Amino acid sequence: MFHDALKDFASSVGISRKLREYNIVTSWDNIVGTQIGRVAKPQRIERGVLFVAVESAPWRAELSMRRREIVQRINESVGKKVILDIRFR
Repeated sequence: MFHDALKDFASSVGISRKLREYNIVTSWDNIVGTQIGRVAKPQRIERGVLFVAVESAPWRAELSMRRREIVQRINESVGKKVILDIRFR
């Protein structure tokens, strides 16, 4: 009940997208798993692109190959298509 009221309020003031983006960053480890969470950290989201700092080149290569899977998992976790692409750096 309170959750629904909060969602309605967020939508009415235009911050729903920002709240979803915040949830992506704060729930990163739960979304991608602890192994990836240890080596890759979300930095920011700009125009639907998530920028992620990655510990090493081999991990960047691995995550780049899994980009679509990760985008799908992220969007499923927030219930809406918020992330269009990911840039691993």
